[in-house]
Amino acid sequence: MPKLSAQEIEERLAALPGWQIEGGELVRTFAFKNFVEALQFVNRVGEAAERAGHHPDIDIRYSRVRLALVTHDAGGLTEKDFQLASQANALT
Repeated sequence: MPKLSAQEIEERLAALPGWQIEGGELVRTFAFKNFVEALQFVNRVGEAAERAGHHPDIDIRYSRVRLALVTHDAGGLTEKDFQLASQANALT
């Protein structure tokens, strides 16, 4: 999958609430009521990621979950990153 241009990234980012670019990655931190809800969300994201064959970096801090997406084999952000980010938003 081809790497997106800076303009394409900005266009897709504008349509993706809560996400931002940090160090070349597409990143968002989700907040939940407690650890159990955070884990349930991580499991839902994990299932979506497995179906897509595209896996985010996941950091769990009690009730907060940080997802970071980048397509390593493309050397940057691709449509796959934005698709999975959109799915993650829908899973909250």
